[in-house]
Amino acid sequence: MIEAQQVLAPLSRAALVLVVTVHEGAEAAATTRDLCGDLSGLVRSVGFRDLDAQLSCVVGFGAGVWDRIFDSRPPARLHPLPRIRGEKHEAVSTPGDVVFHIRAARPDLCFELATQILTRLGDAVTAVDETQGFRFFDFRDLLGFVDGTENPTGDASVKAALIGAEDPDFAGGSYLVVQKYLHDLAAWNALPVEEQNKVIGRDKLSNVEMDDAVTPTSAHRILTTIKDADGTEVKIIRDNMPFGSPAAGEFGTYFIGYAASPTVIEQMLRNMFIGDPAGNYDRILDFSRAITGNLFFVPSLAMLDSLGDD
Repeated sequence: MIEAQQVLAPLSRAALVLVVTVHEGAEAAATTRDLCGDLSGLVRSVGFRDLDAQLSCVVGFGAGVWDRIFDSRPPARLHPLPRIRGEKHEAVSTPGDVVFHIRAARPDLCFELATQILTRLGDAVTAVDETQGFRFFDFRDLLGFVDGTENPTGDASVKAALIGAEDPDFAGGSYLVVQKYLHDLAAWNALPVEEQNKVIGRDKLSNVEMDDAVTPTSAHRILTTIKDADGTEVKIIRDNMPFGSPAAGEFGTYFIGYAASPTVIEQMLRNMFIGDPAGNYDRILDFSRAITGNLFFVPSLAMLDSLGDD
């Protein structure tokens, strides 16, 4: 099997997501290509300071920059994340050519690796978003609910996140969707817990799913459960991270979703923002606003490392 980047790395205590745009011109593209080709070595150098912290970095590329970085055709399903507008809420699509998803048990290692990456890239790129995340109490988000409960494990996680024989030229790769959500915590915390449970579709304290008979069809759990033509649920890998600044009144969730095909995540977003049926939108959006949105392709480790051979 073709070796993948560390898409399936275990949930970490700290993370940093860096999104950049690559400037026009061959020199900027070459600088970006060289850094990405050397990234494995850079991660090893920084991570050697504490091997137990398991520093890792996954890098993905957007549709707008693929032809400038790679000599191959782009992956079949790589495209800009569509803007999705419902009656009340909108999933935005924002600029971003390359993403670096950095994870470790220690935030200082994430910080140092991001610093080294941007130093190497220099004037070739502009950083359009940097978000430092942390693992909150009991793996909960800042709304108070456990996040990532439904992630598959073992062989099921490989099937969910990684491309296989269906697209052999890109086997070992994955599609990555990232979105930054800001929460209105004052309004959310004013909602009785029983009503919060109905918005999410789980019991806040126990994390147990509410019975479908009493769960609203607009619940987040219901609308983000996608099934194929045979009625089998199609899974993705979530590695969402809380982030925020109490002084700035900023509290949020950084959505990070890996999938073998982006269509499943895009269907989740249509269900959330437009509704299923239309108008039956995800009520979590009354308290959480999407301010960024990008779709990237994460190539296999071999394809990434080959950039250093050019």
